[in-house]
Amino acid sequence: MCHQVIEKTLKAYWCGTQPEDPPYTHNHMRLADGCGLYEQMDDDQRDFLDLITNYNIDARYPEDREALSRTLTDEFCRRMIDETKQLQQWIKDKL
Repeated sequence: MCHQVIEKTLKAYWCGTQPEDPPYTHNHMRLADGCGLYEQMDDDQRDFLDLITNYNIDARYPEDREALSRTLTDEFCRRMIDETKQLQQWIKDKL
């Protein structure tokens, strides 16, 4: 769900700042770049976008789900949620 939170927040930012509708995509980097946020992000934020985009892609394929689930420790999940909240707030603050 972290992926969806950031995707929808990026699309909301896009709708608030761009004359055209956002593209139909789940790719965070494409959304952030298209609405002008990507160049404003620091390296950690860009790395996080890449990470959650990849997790969304992996989660869509049943053959990858088992391997993916082994990487999702409590600590990792807490970090993902915290970073999602921070990035979501950063994007909101830009509006």
